[in-house]
Amino acid sequence: MNPLHRALFQPRRIALIGASSDPKRLTARAQLYLRKHGYAGEVLPVHPREAEVLGVKAYPSVTDIPGEVDFAYILLNTPHVEGVVQAVAAKGIAAAGVLADGFAESGPEGAALQARLVETARRAGLRILGPNSMGVVNLNDRIACSVNAALEAETLPAGRIALVSQSGSMMGAIMSRGAARGIGFSHIVGTGNEADLSAGEIAGLLVDDPQVDAILLFLEAIRQPEHYAALARRAHAAGKPVIAYKLGRSPYGAELATSHTGALAGSDAAAEAFFRAHGIARVTTLEALIELPPLLIGRAPPPRIHRAVGVTTTTGGGGAMVVDCLGVAGIEARAPDAAAAARLDAAGIAHHGRLLDLTLAGARPERVAAAIGALQAAGDTDLVLSVIGSSAQFKPQDAVAGILRAREAGGGKPIAAFLVPQADASLRLLAEAGIPAFRTPESAADAIRAWCDWRAPQPEPARPAIDHALPARPDEAEARRLFAALGLDSPFAVLRGPEDAARDLAFPVALKILSPDLAHKTELGGVRLNIPDAATLRQEAAAMQGRVARMAPAARLTGFLLQPMAKGLGEAILGFRRDPEVGPVVLLGTGGIAAELFRDVTLRLAPVDEAEAMAMIAEVRGLQPLAGWRGLPPGDLPALARAVAAVSRLAARPDIREAEINPLIIHAENRGVTVADAWVVCTE
Repeated sequence: MNPLHRALFQPRRIALIGASSDPKRLTARAQLYLRKHGYAGEVLPVHPREAEVLGVKAYPSVTDIPGEVDFAYILLNTPHVEGVVQAVAAKGIAAAGVLADGFAESGPEGAALQARLVETARRAGLRILGPNSMGVVNLNDRIACSVNAALEAETLPAGRIALVSQSGSMMGAIMSRGAARGIGFSHIVGTGNEADLSAGEIAGLLVDDPQVDAILLFLEAIRQPEHYAALARRAHAAGKPVIAYKLGRSPYGAELATSHTGALAGSDAAAEAFFRAHGIARVTTLEALIELPPLLIGRAPPPRIHRAVGVTTTTGGGGAMVVDCLGVAGIEARAPDAAAAARLDAAGIAHHGRLLDLTLAGARPERVAAAIGALQAAGDTDLVLSVIGSSAQFKPQDAVAGILRAREAGGGKPIAAFLVPQADASLRLLAEAGIPAFRTPESAADAIRAWCDWRAPQPEPARPAIDHALPARPDEAEARRLFAALGLDSPFAVLRGPEDAARDLAFPVALKILSPDLAHKTELGGVRLNIPDAATLRQEAAAMQGRVARMAPAARLTGFLLQPMAKGLGEAILGFRRDPEVGPVVLLGTGGIAAELFRDVTLRLAPVDEAEAMAMIAEVRGLQPLAGWRGLPPGDLPALARAVAAVSRLAARPDIREAEINPLIIHAENRGVTVADAWVVCTE
């Protein structure tokens, strides 16, 4: 086992630096909880003035502790942490948790303090958990080195699901919600600020742990994304699903972006693309985070063929609720096909419509099992969901018996359950049997949607170099030359002043002001379309120059850009962004001035190949008419896919922060695409 894993999760000697002898204080909790929950190792309180802390021999400093120490939990106030970290590092301790706040989250001074703390630890080979960490819990080995008040519980159900949480308070909240339905955890870790150890790296340590079958992540941000990528690949190879619930938005929000792409590719959309690429199942409800693991454990990602389920119910209203929620999540509750219908007929079970309602026919276990078995035989669904009514609350054994019987019969297709009433006993019975069980229709739909979306991690893509020089602040002409180097060459000319002649372009033309400072020119009167001749061109250019200079006096004007008018069958926005959390992403959506209004977009981690680009095109509703919908003329979607793949190659250019074509005009089949407007922002 990895030495860091042993130090964090199986420490034999734990130093509690700053432990309090007052059992009412927060800093006494770690010692109290270690004792309460049966820690078999040695607890070593450190207190400069007390000979004993809560009946255990104390030491004036960590240096005074004889022998080796595996883990140190620093419970001191912020001003004292830095000096103690130096002493912990000098002692040769492998890992230390820091409870205190007031570091990077508090401003520049706190960030500097955190940086010094990490540098001190790094030089000595000490790994830091936190700051702002509520500690580490290993339930199977009865190690509760944490100050989380949820550990006041008399018993803590152990299990085979690990939780790594950036929020300390959510450690206990999720553990208690799991306990209420019979779901136990193997490990629970609070990572806090992640000055050193990230949630991704810690979760990676748990992949090889024989006590762990699945890993849950409660995330506020994605820090050190390379750790998550490595975690996901290793977890997939080990057959251990990784499930994430992510909240919060990056401080680099849409208001700081200069392009439409920056506004559209918000941090949550980028996170979604990140999880998808790395095979991390993403849920959007807290309930589903706890309820999804049994659906994934022991299974490979399902083939995305149907996105449909069969639903049987003993309550019409409850069944209708879940069918509705599934539909909102993009999952169809499908009526029995011929194979399923034949088995239902043979069992004497009436059926019609999307919902197999057993309410009036009787919900005896053998009938429920027969109904589930019949729906498992359907060739056009992925899963069977059994909805249980009031019997789940008052007769738990009877309520779940049919589901258990159907599972034992082995129909091959996954079975899950939604319990309409509050029915903790039934939830526990299903949890013990390893059957996914949902407490709300929303979490049922969310979990099933996440399972349908789940897939294997994508291979690490190649990033071939792009040899094209760019100035630090490119204007549109320079952006177009970059896109031309990627194979997206559309004709244009540059005029340095209103009196310059247009060369090699036939009228009518579009005229635009050139400036590295103006991403959006239309609002400033910096765009004129359908200019019919040279005389009008000179007049429009002179007027435009004066108008833009008045409205944006600080902008540096570098001339004018001319391009022939072009019309196609549709328009797309095609963008690239170096997301501050997950790195390079490529965006595709409906284009034009309404791109931000409709937000009909899809994202992927960049780069992508043409096959993945075609999958992106299929996800943008506004582009569906170009596929020949209802007899409309088809657009050149292969050319659009090539353009998406080409722009995504900007991932190989760390000097480019954002790039965008909006709109990219899509012509008829075999007629290609045209760059109508381009923009590039370099990193500072």
